[in-house]
Amino acid sequence: MSRIGKNPVVVPNGVTVTIAGDLVTVAGPKGTLSHTVAAPITVAKNDDGSIAVNRPNDERVAKSLHGLTRTLIANMVIGVTDGYSKTMEISGTGYRVAAKGKDLEFSLGYSHPVPIIAPEGITFAVESPTLLHVSGIDKQLVGETAAKLRKLRKTDPYKAKGVKYKGEVIRRKAGKAGKKA
Repeated sequence: MSRIGKNPVVVPNGVTVTIAGDLVTVAGPKGTLSHTVAAPITVAKNDDGSIAVNRPNDERVAKSLHGLTRTLIANMVIGVTDGYSKTMEISGTGYRVAAKGKDLEFSLGYSHPVPIIAPEGITFAVESPTLLHVSGIDKQLVGETAAKLRKLRKTDPYKAKGVKYKGEVIRRKAGKAGKKA
């Protein structure tokens, strides 16, 4: 058995899990998420209300999907109860972000401002011109959106200017060595 896959997913109060064939739907106070379970994996509800993820055999594909499916369902339960959030920092002279309604507008040293439209299910919160929060109920979508924002201007290793995750350690490089006489 997969060490992760064999653990049941505990469903807290206020969260309902519906299993219809290969579609698992999780509804909670923050919203609703759905996931289609891959072919060899089966999902069932236990008597105590928790969710069990099972695999029919020990084939390589079934083993690899077992833990993955359990983790995706657990992430959906956490998402509809607490939600997910990523904090981004912007550093550099003149680099900043501004909220334009639900969307964002970045000034990142290009000849033009960079507009970003908020995807469905994602909310942006601009705390200051250099600090931004990306939040939502879908862990994958929050991470993907934050990665796209980071990609607009990756932090360079020389001056550490650009967009980065809060707490991310940038590996710095030394500049050019001075000319020796």
